[in-house]
Formats: sequence, structure tokens, C-alpha cells
Amino acid sequence: MKSRSRWVYMLLMLLIGAFHILPFYLLFTTSFKPIDDLSSKWVLPETWNPDNFKNAWEQANMGSAFINNLVITAISLVFVVILGALAGYPLARVQTRLNKWVYNLFVSAMVVPPLTILVPLYKLVADLGGMNTYWAVILLHVTFQLPLSIFLFTGFIQTIPRELEEAAMVDGASRLGLFFRIIFPLLKPITATVMILTGIGVWNDYQFSVFFLQSSESQTLTVALSTFFSQYVSNVGWVAAGSLLSALPPIVLFLFLQKYFIRGLASGAVKG
Repeated sequence: MKSRSRWVYMLLMLLIGAFHILPFYLLFTTSFKPIDDLSSKWVLPETWNPDNFKNAWEQANMGSAFINNLVITAISLVFVVILGALAGYPLARVQTRLNKWVYNLFVSAMVVPPLTILVPLYKLVADLGGMNTYWAVILLHVTFQLPLSIFLFTGFIQTIPRELEEAAMVDGASRLGLFFRIIFPLLKPITATVMILTGIGVWNDYQFSVFFLQSSESQTLTVALSTFFSQYVSNVGWVAAGSLLSALPPIVLFLFLQKYFIRGLASGAVKG
């Protein structure tokens, strides 16, 4: 009976793995197909065409788009991690009625889709002169990514023994110094989780970028690649090649942080 259950479990895992690998297989095969190759997307290309990567990079101005993505994602990550950790610490340690209300407010904000308030956001950003600027998009990303970050950091900090802080306070450490010297170094697992979730969300963002970064110099990768689709032209090979290139940084980030990801996500959610 145990052997049978093990085989069922293994088969289920293989099916789930294949389900996740299939999109990458289709992306890979399509990225090497020339535009006149009309064969099925499930078969390998008859003629391998690596020029799709060169054309996608040049025609979509992906060099500039990569820089825009890196700047926006990196700065957003720094603010989301630091502000989320700083906000989660008092919410986890000081159980007052006000803090509980603030925590519930942040959790409630997680269910608000950004698209529902995109029109007033657009008007606000336009009135502030933030169109085609880094700071406006970064501010929007930080605002909408912070609730999840605070939720995870708060839950994880609640699992850290208070005795560590009490010992540091006896030695004369300030509250801020205690946080950065004692607490923050212990947040590596949940910090990795927040970095992966936030990084992928910001890197792959389309809704904010297409509305607030409309100039060719400020476009991100998702908007730049969408220019390959129009009413009369649809170059799937270029889009697939560009998408494969743009997916490399998030994959590398996940590979470096994966050992912390599951543990941090589970720990941050259990008590949160």
C-alpha cells in the first residue's frame, strides 16, 4: 500500500512539473522559429533562427528597457524590504488595539486590485508631473507591494524570541539599534521571500508601466515587447526571444534565494 501511494505521489509530482515546464518549452521553441515557419508550436523548429534574439534586442530597444527595469525593481525592493521590516517590527511586538487595527488595514489593502483605482492614480501622477519618471512608478510599486511585505515580516518577527531583545536592551542598545543589529539579520528567510515576490511582481509589471512610462526612453521590458504586436504585424518569434531574455534575471534571483523562500513564506504566514 505504501509503495502504491509512493508511485501515485511521484506521478503527481511529475505531472505538476511537466505542467510548469511546458510554457518554457513552448517559449524556447518559438524563440528560435523564423517568421515564415508555420509548423505546430509543439514541434522543434525546422530551421533554428537565433537572429530572433538579436532582432528583439535591437527593435524593442531592450538594452534601455533592461536598465529601466533594473533601476525600478532595485529601488522598489530596497524600500519595500526596509519599510516592510520597520513597520512589521512594532506591529509584531506591541499588541495594542491601534496596532491591530493598522495591521488589519494593511492586510485588507492586499485585496484591492490596482486596476480599480487606475484612473484616479493616472490623474494624480499627471498632476504631479510624474509621467515618464522613475519616482512615480517606484512610489506606486512600493505602495501596492508594502501590504504583503508587512504581513510577512510581522508574522515572521512574531516567531523570534523576545529574550534576544531583552538581553540587548539590558546591554544598553537603543530600539533602532536593536532592530538593525539583532532582529534584521534574523530576517533572511522572509527577506528572501519578500524579495522574490516583490521582484517578480515589479519586474513583470505591465499595468503601471504602460500607463505611466509611455515614452520610448522610459519603457520597461513588458511594454517594449508589446510593440511587436499590432493590428497588422504579430511577430511571435521576436516576442518569445525577448521574453526569454527578460525572464533570465528573475530566474537567477530565485535560484540564489530559493533555499530561504519556502521557509520564509511558511514562517511569515503561519502567525501572521
